[in-house]
Amino acid sequence: MEIIKVTPRGYCKGVTRAIRLAKETAQQYPGKDIYILGMLVHNQFVMQALKELNIHTIDDKSKTRMELLDSIPSGSVVIFTAHGVSPDVKKKATERGFISIDASCPDVVKTQELVIEMLDKNYEILYIGKEHHPEAEAITSLSNHVHLITKVTDVDLLSLSSKLIFVTNQTTMSIFDIDTIFKHIKELYPSAMFSEEICNATRIRQQAIANLDTRQVDVLYVVGDKHSNNSNRLAQIAKEKGIQKVYLIDDVLDISNDQLKDAKCVAVTSGASTPTYLTNLVIEYLSKYSPNKEKPIIDIHKILI
Repeated sequence: MEIIKVTPRGYCKGVTRAIRLAKETAQQYPGKDIYILGMLVHNQFVMQALKELNIHTIDDKSKTRMELLDSIPSGSVVIFTAHGVSPDVKKKATERGFISIDASCPDVVKTQELVIEMLDKNYEILYIGKEHHPEAEAITSLSNHVHLITKVTDVDLLSLSSKLIFVTNQTTMSIFDIDTIFKHIKELYPSAMFSEEICNATRIRQQAIANLDTRQVDVLYVVGDKHSNNSNRLAQIAKEKGIQKVYLIDDVLDISNDQLKDAKCVAVTSGASTPTYLTNLVIEYLSKYSPNKEKPIIDIHKILI
C-alpha cells in the first residue's frame, strides 16, 4: 500500500506560539491557578497534555467568552486562546483582577484590527465565519454593525442601505467557500470592499489537498479534532474534489480495517492544530499496515513536544 504524506502537516505558527506561551505560563506561575478561556487550540490531546501541567480549560459551547469568565476565581491566571478575544473580554478580565496571557494568533489579531479600523470609518462589516466559533465570536461581538455570514443564503437576508460595506472572513475557512460567497456579495453590493483573510497555513494545506490526484488516492485521513474548523475544511475540500473515502480522525485508534479494504494508495494530512506526534503515529502504522497489526499506545507526554 502506497502512503502519500501530504505536506505541509502539523502545527502552524499561531498554534506553536500558543502552546509555547501556555508552557511558559505554567513555569512562571507554579503556585497559581491557571485557566484557559476555551480550548487553547482545537485539539483534545493538547488540552489533556496541558492539564498535566495544571492548566485547566474552561469551555462551554453554550456560553460566550464573557460568560465563561464568571466561572474563573478572581486573581487567577487566564490564558486567552489562539482564536482571539474581544476588547470587552480583556477589559472584564482586568476588572476581575486576572493575570491575562494573550495567546491570540497574530493573523487573527490582524483581521480583528482591520475590522475595528473599518468600523471606525462607519463601514458595515460582512464577516464570513462559522457560528459559535471563538474567532467569529470575538469579531462579531465588536459591534452590531458586524454581520455574520455563514453561507451564501445569509447574504440574501441582509438589507443594507449603506454604500460603505467591508467584507472579510475567519482565517480558517475554505478558500473555495470564501470565493463563492465573495462573488455573491459582489453581485448584490458592487461597491463593497473585500479583504480575504485566510491565513497562509490554512491556504497552503487546503491547496495541497485540492492538488491531490483524486484518481490515485483511495483513502484520505485528515488527522484532527472534530472541533477544529481548519481540519473539517480539509476533509470537506477532499470530498468536494472527488476523493471517495475521506476520514477525519482524532488519532491512530480511529483507523479501522473496513476503511482500508482494497486500498492501494492512502494519503495522510493533518490540521494546523494537530500535534505532529499524532500524525506520525498514523503514518507509521499505515506504512507497516496489516489487518492484524496492533495499534500503538499514545503517550500524552509527547503531545506538546
